[in-house]
Amino acid sequence: MKRRYPIGTFVKPSSFTREDKKSYIDEIKNLPERLTKAVESLEERALDKAYRDGGWTIRQVVHHVVDSHMNSFIRFKLALTEENPIIRPYDEGKWAELSDYKADVHESLLLLQALHRRWVTLLERMTEEDFGRAFRHPETEETLTLYEALALYAWHGNHHLAHVNIVGEK
Repeated sequence: MKRRYPIGTFVKPSSFTREDKKSYIDEIKNLPERLTKAVESLEERALDKAYRDGGWTIRQVVHHVVDSHMNSFIRFKLALTEENPIIRPYDEGKWAELSDYKADVHESLLLLQALHRRWVTLLERMTEEDFGRAFRHPETEETLTLYEALALYAWHGNHHLAHVNIVGEK
């Protein structure tokens, strides 16, 4: 369980303060640099090692973070422009098997930097009312406010950064 969820599973916060919001936005802002440093400290062959038995390789993890966060950015925009939209789910396991997941991780790291700069610009300009907007997942029927989604994706980045660091410690 520790290798699968090295920082623990996500726990949806029951309340949010301005400090919480700033902390989560800072996590989103700093992830590209932190992930880049973690990956650059690895030898090339380590990128094709899994962080746990049956888990993705570090290369797949890096590409997944970008795909996941691109989807999240779009979900934020949908929630900001539509009333409680139903989001489009995707099969992340099947995406991880696509040929682009074997590509150079630096392409994804550059994309993550640009994406997060854009996302942080949006996040920093959102109002409290904006963060109360929500979207719904059609498979789980769960509704997430943008406050909750912000917390989730701050956790998500740290979760996968911990996977990269596990391989770096080997």
